[in-house]
Amino acid sequence: MKFPGITSLYGRIFAIFWFTLFVVVVTIVLLFQLDPRTGQAIPEPHLKRLESTATNASQALTYPRHDNFKRLSFDQKIRRLTKRRDNHDEQIYFTTIDGDIIAPQKHTKALRNFITVSDDPASPKQRLYGRWMMAGPFAVNTPNGDIYMYNGTVWRGAPPFIIQILDKPFKLLLVTMLVSTPFLLWLAWAVTRPARRLQYAAERVAQGEFTADPNLETGPREFKQAGASFNQMVGALNTMISGQQRLLSDISHELRSPLTRLRMATALAQRKQGSSKELSRIDTEAERLETMIGELLELSRMQVNSHQQNEQLDCHTLWYEMLEDAKFEAEQCHKTLRYNTLQDWPITGNPNLLISALENVIRNAIKYGNDVIELNFSVQQHLLTITIDDNGEGVPEAELDDIFRPFYRVSTARDRDSGGTGLGLAITESAIRQHRGTIEAKQSPLGGLNITITLPLCR
Repeated sequence: MKFPGITSLYGRIFAIFWFTLFVVVVTIVLLFQLDPRTGQAIPEPHLKRLESTATNASQALTYPRHDNFKRLSFDQKIRRLTKRRDNHDEQIYFTTIDGDIIAPQKHTKALRNFITVSDDPASPKQRLYGRWMMAGPFAVNTPNGDIYMYNGTVWRGAPPFIIQILDKPFKLLLVTMLVSTPFLLWLAWAVTRPARRLQYAAERVAQGEFTADPNLETGPREFKQAGASFNQMVGALNTMISGQQRLLSDISHELRSPLTRLRMATALAQRKQGSSKELSRIDTEAERLETMIGELLELSRMQVNSHQQNEQLDCHTLWYEMLEDAKFEAEQCHKTLRYNTLQDWPITGNPNLLISALENVIRNAIKYGNDVIELNFSVQQHLLTITIDDNGEGVPEAELDDIFRPFYRVSTARDRDSGGTGLGLAITESAIRQHRGTIEAKQSPLGGLNITITLPLCR
């Protein structure tokens, strides 16, 4: 099995994991080394006092001054010397050279542990056990042979911070987490950063921005390869779309040329032979076909290049003039167009597409509404909602989702007798989708068709 390189994502995760584990282990080991409960030298003033106490004990046992003390047995003398002081802050212990406790026999758990780490009177040490500081041993000369003296002192200060950590498993775990957190955060950042770049690039492509991003080809080897493949895909899409555009342009030119000649021939025939129903029909169909070709090209250009002319505008500047023109057009048709106050809500997008999208819906409402068309603009949570209602014949419930498909015409006379190409709402739906919005059709409270458009506003 080949060991993963550090440039690969697998290798980086592996290396950072073991490095973090190493740092945590070293930190814990250092904490134990700094533990004041480990054996350490006794401070000089305390050492001299304890040596003096050991000397006094040796003299009291060898050359007792008081008659009452002389009469006591050796064990009784030892017990007399080990009595607690008045303030109960200290306790003297005596043991044999082999570590057997002579006196006192009670409450000696700390002493028993301390004897195992300090049993050389040539280098006495001290160590903290909870709140009990043990020190020793000190040699005491007696008529019965040498014995060792140990001293226990109550620790009045607060436990050191390190002891608080080592004595509490939860705090030790917390320290371990704090030590490892920066490394793990860096690992998470290093892993997710190229993933986020790839995500943003995919979102740009989904919005129609087919541009390669060189930054995708940086970072771990796996993400470099994924970024290079993504940029190749974007390049292939651009090549395909450019070819599609050239093909559409060529088709448009090739179709419009014979259509133009056909309409000229029809005009010449009408001039020579006069008007006839057949010639008028030919001219009408040729004009409809030319309009359809123009709308097809507009739909194609919208789907490909809409992102290239995005601007930041306000809704009033964007749509006010178009709404006034539509209101005037409705009045000429003896219809009423009403809309509420249009405010300066900020919006980003292609102004031509946004105007065309709303204008297509409004002109459809004017065309198919009986006499009333109502528009309503509202904003909620940075989302602009536009509703367009008319009181016309409407669209059957089963066909509401289909009217945004290219070339679709409803089964009623709404489209079939109007000469429409069935591309107006398809162009509107494409424009709204290009701006990350939604469009929906349903029955209007006025009796006709209701179109609801939602668009995101700038934050």
